[in-house]
Amino acid sequence: MLKIGHRGAKAYEAENTLASFQKAIDLQVDAIELDVHLSVDNELMVIHDETIDRTTNGKGKVNQFTKAELQDFCIENQHKIPTLQEVFDLVRRRCFINVELKTFETAAKVVDLIEKNIREKNWEYSDFLVSSFDWDALEEVNFVNSKIPIAVLTETDLDKALAFAKIIQAKAINPDFQLLNIENTRKLQENGFEVYPWTVNETADIKKMQSFSVNGIISDFPDRIYFKP
Repeated sequence: MLKIGHRGAKAYEAENTLASFQKAIDLQVDAIELDVHLSVDNELMVIHDETIDRTTNGKGKVNQFTKAELQDFCIENQHKIPTLQEVFDLVRRRCFINVELKTFETAAKVVDLIEKNIREKNWEYSDFLVSSFDWDALEEVNFVNSKIPIAVLTETDLDKALAFAKIIQAKAINPDFQLLNIENTRKLQENGFEVYPWTVNETADIKKMQSFSVNGIISDFPDRIYFKP
């Protein structure tokens, strides 16, 4: 059962920052989860929202700024918005990385960057998991390079997610944890998929997910996830 830090270690450091990812690694996660948007000059920027309003001291849409302009804004007066490559360089294969595509346009660029790091920096395909609520984006990833592991995100319908996961031969299904019970968790696993629910923060919910024998838990508090036999 894997311990996956949501946007790094979001409960302890500003989300989707290098500090947050380092904190997650310090907490000995098996994986970090992060989000990507494209800047106007086609750089993959690690940020959750389509605007910078909530998380930085600026305002506007991510895709209306260049990488340099985006990195001039501050997150909590001390952090900058990292590029995806900067996160890869920080992680250095110390855990695997779940990249969530926030827009269709990020799909091909993420494939290119993953391939570049495998080719030039000795990463493996197993070091990555690409997820999205935009299933067209997942189809694009699968079309361009079917070796890249895929996770189907859903917050509404497990049966539809299962059907789609079969079509694109996904590795995992990442559901809103509230959709799960012991029966449907087992059904997803019996069909060959790993199950990584999000975002499981309360201790009681973490224990419930453990009782369902999910394959991993995505949490803002990765240190709360203790696995006991």
